[in-house]
Amino acid sequence: MFAGSLAISCLLFIPFNRNPQRLLVFQPFWFLETMMGFTDRLNWPRFYSAMTNYRMGGVWLKGIPAYLVAFLIFWYGNIGTRLVKELLVLKWIKNLKKVTWIEIFMSAIVVVGGLIPMFFLQKGTPWNTIQFFYHSLFFSGILAGIAMTELENIFSASATKFIKMLIILLAIPTTIGTLRHYLPMRPPAMLPSGEQEALKFLSKASNGVVLTYPFDKEKAKAAEENPPRPLYLYESAAYVSAFGKKPTFLEDEVNLEITGYGWRERKEKVQEFFSTSDPGVARNFLEESKIAYIYLTEDQKIMVDTEKLGVSKIFENSRATVLKVE
Repeated sequence: MFAGSLAISCLLFIPFNRNPQRLLVFQPFWFLETMMGFTDRLNWPRFYSAMTNYRMGGVWLKGIPAYLVAFLIFWYGNIGTRLVKELLVLKWIKNLKKVTWIEIFMSAIVVVGGLIPMFFLQKGTPWNTIQFFYHSLFFSGILAGIAMTELENIFSASATKFIKMLIILLAIPTTIGTLRHYLPMRPPAMLPSGEQEALKFLSKASNGVVLTYPFDKEKAKAAEENPPRPLYLYESAAYVSAFGKKPTFLEDEVNLEITGYGWRERKEKVQEFFSTSDPGVARNFLEESKIAYIYLTEDQKIMVDTEKLGVSKIFENSRATVLKVE
């Protein structure tokens, strides 16, 4: 199973990543340090300052205990009510010869899922590395369920019922908090019907590369308070390529960064095109980049006169415009 999944993963992963060997970078304890230092997490600046200074100064007599405490906070803070699984772990330790292969398999996933984010980060989007820990949480939940059946062998019937009820009650607040985060009253992003109409038109046009407006982080941040935001104000995503069924010159900067493509040079060229008032410079870019279409939303414009640029409007509504390069 491992060999088969590894082969499939390599076949899918390596061809689409320019520098796959650089996807993960060694940066130990980044999650522990940011957990202590960031304001949206524990926000314990004195602890953060102490642990990082111990590490940089090589004061390991104090540094090791500090990082160990941070790790325990990280581990059990995220494990939560799954902590009950430790009863099962203690039982295995007492009877190592009776541990089955499936229990070893699940335990290995729990341990490795916690170790990888402790030492490695994903290039471009370091927070993505926490997804290894999701496997630890998932299998810890399974082990916690098994451990619940062991309570009756340790405690009395009334104590077992009390512990089970306590675990359920403690799990409710975090469950509600998670649901509020992932299922908000209003969706965070949308594809307006006007854009859907424009992209449907584009999908039926002849093949060619589409030029889109560069993603603007400042405008996207300003629109956060009024969800749902149009996709072009949400994140740099390949939605024009997906719905328009055409290759785009530049989209989805997040995944381009992760997979190691040099997108910044392209973005500079695109920004120069949309900011220049020189028809010659703009036209040279379109020809050199083999642009066939330009896709613009309601508040996006070209500085150069379209007639001088040699483009014509082939679709327009209140939400989007499609220009064809002659």
